Amino acid sequence: MAEAGRVAVRDPGALLPDGFWAAVAVWLERPQVANKRLCGARLEARRSAALPRSGARSPRQSTGPKREKQAAAEHGPEEVRLLGQHPPEAGPGPRSSAGLEESQGRRPQGEDEREAAAAPLLAVAAGRPSKAGVREGDLPAWDLDSLWDDFSRSLGGGNQEMLAFLAGSGAVSQSEAQHQLDVVLRTVIPKRNLLSTLRREIVVQDVLNGTVTFLPLEEDDKGNVNVQLSNVYQIQLRHSAEEWFISVLIFCPERWHSDGIVYPKLTWLGEELLAKLARWAVESRKSEFKSTLSLVSMVKYSEVYQELKDKYKDMVKVWPEVTDPEKFVYEDVAIASYLLVLWEEERAERGVAAKQSFVDLGCGNGLLVHILSSEGHPGRGIDVRRRKIWDMYGPQTRLEEVAITPNDRTLFPDVDWLIGNHSDELTPWIPVIAARSSYSCRFFVLPCCFFDFVGRHCRRQSGKTQYRGYLDFISEVGSACGFRVEEDCLRIPSTRRVCLLGKSRTYPPAGEVSMDAQRTRYINSRQGQGPAPPPRSTGQPSGHPDSQGPPDAGADGPWLSGFRPRERAERVRNCASLPREFVDAVVLQVAQLLLGGKRLNTGGSRSGTAGTWSRGESLSLAEVAGQLGGEALQRLRRECGGLQTLLRSNRQVFEVLQGRVRIRDWRQETPLQERQPEARRRVSSEAFKTRLCWFFLHHPDGCVLPADRCPFAHGPGELRPPPAARGSRPRR
Repeated sequence: MAEAGRVAVRDPGALLPDGFWAAVAVWLERPQVANKRLCGARLEARRSAALPRSGARSPRQSTGPKREKQAAAEHGPEEVRLLGQHPPEAGPGPRSSAGLEESQGRRPQGEDEREAAAAPLLAVAAGRPSKAGVREGDLPAWDLDSLWDDFSRSLGGGNQEMLAFLAGSGAVSQSEAQHQLDVVLRTVIPKRNLLSTLRREIVVQDVLNGTVTFLPLEEDDKGNVNVQLSNVYQIQLRHSAEEWFISVLIFCPERWHSDGIVYPKLTWLGEELLAKLARWAVESRKSEFKSTLSLVSMVKYSEVYQELKDKYKDMVKVWPEVTDPEKFVYEDVAIASYLLVLWEEERAERGVAAKQSFVDLGCGNGLLVHILSSEGHPGRGIDVRRRKIWDMYGPQTRLEEVAITPNDRTLFPDVDWLIGNHSDELTPWIPVIAARSSYSCRFFVLPCCFFDFVGRHCRRQSGKTQYRGYLDFISEVGSACGFRVEEDCLRIPSTRRVCLLGKSRTYPPAGEVSMDAQRTRYINSRQGQGPAPPPRSTGQPSGHPDSQGPPDAGADGPWLSGFRPRERAERVRNCASLPREFVDAVVLQVAQLLLGGKRLNTGGSRSGTAGTWSRGESLSLAEVAGQLGGEALQRLRRECGGLQTLLRSNRQVFEVLQGRVRIRDWRQETPLQERQPEARRRVSSEAFKTRLCWFFLHHPDGCVLPADRCPFAHGPGELRPPPAARGSRPRR
């Protein structure tokens, strides 16, 4: 046994030991937030057990009906399912995980490394690790009871070293061996998901001793499953002299085998993983979101995602839009993977073979429509503006340039699913359109920008983030329309990746008329201006073959007055629409304010030094706005998006961070070649010395950098021709 690493944990908020178990729950259930080569993990079964006594040989427990009845008597039917056992009356097939999910997971603020930081851990009651979803059908089932009984007999039969390792001490007394352990069987899923690379482990959590031990399992050619002793490790929490420590221990360090995927190097466990666990253990914020991919099989998702990624990766090379191709291509590949797995499971549940049809409202670049159509799902995309990339897809991808106004003429009675992927002003209307299209129509929305039925959505609850409040609003809309709304978190390169689904209704088909009246009242309650149109006589769209009456007189009118679809030509709201003289004047005024009123130069002639160059002070945006004229602020809000937009667009001069602004110090900037990825270095090198240095011209102390290091020109003699214009940035 050897210690791979140890770290002291400061706990000013008295969050330990519960925080430790919350951190362990992340590594247990969502290891991908630390190990980026993993897709995730699936908890197959869970049971309580006792550490065996030395020399004890417990009888092997049966896994037949007698054992099931015994388990039901001890734990109840639901706990039997948690243990990976079917009740006697249950048949084969997948089981729902909806009742087993607990949101202890984390949401990313950005991507990758920061996934664990943005949506903090859910506090674990009484220090107990939480339970995760159980799904079957991807691998042959292994019985946790049998596996643990076999392992316990080997410990009781003389494996004293492993017994002591599990106990977290050098010796095991008879009394210590009898307290309860929490034993979990989990499958670790790599990103490149091949059945040969999936790994299963028994995880033994000892809350009383503050240890969690990972026991990798291996199966031989005869089908016998044993613990792989070479890769056993343990995470410990210890407290001494008013200080907490978390450490990682290795059972057989000399035999440790690293495959570079599921089992990393010992230095990674002792440094990278340990540092993350220590940080997570003292973060007390509760998660606002569901854990990632909670409604679909993670194994199946991993397979589909890798297949689609390989199939459509060349789109990055031919992307004709000015938007970031890697972000948009791989984001739509991930969304398509999720929908394909979701729909495959839905067909299995319903016992149908025909692939679901769909309409993507606000489809943007249309790539999601193209992928779903290419994978055999009949559907089309609709957007108010055509994109250049549409011409690349071919005739099999149906994309329409149409403005959608929610009314009885914009319904889709023959469509299975409505999709709203960053659909902006249509987002709250999609559950309504789906509900009124037909009783069998379902919806999927991925909200991004905050829109109400008419205009912007106003934040109403200060206790929630604006994003969480908006998700709750869309969920409320779906519920008011008669859907059972479910929430999930996608694995996409975006900070807003929570999706909402309406797969079933809360009312029978016969209740459509009264439910539609409820929808109308709800929509009207969101808009205090003017009456809403009366509810339709049936739940079917006017003029639909199943309608029981003539079309409504106002069928062509909107369901709510005041709704306006987005303009066909996108209005540019940035500093490019403002006169250069106006922007320069505001920049000079703000800079002078930050420099304490120092007089600015009309032209510079020298560079500053570390001893003489002044950066001035840091002020809040509110303080800066208070010094600007009201007319200037109004103009900025109307044409540019506001003061902050202007300051951020003048990045050469200002640094805006957490609502405060100050003069940028270019000595602290990381060189471009280190800060930027390879794809963007060429663009940066093309822009080198194509603009005059503001500090050289205007700062009282000149530029803090010498001319050969400054990316901007110190005088007209250094100016280079600017690169060719790249056009404006459209939406998706």
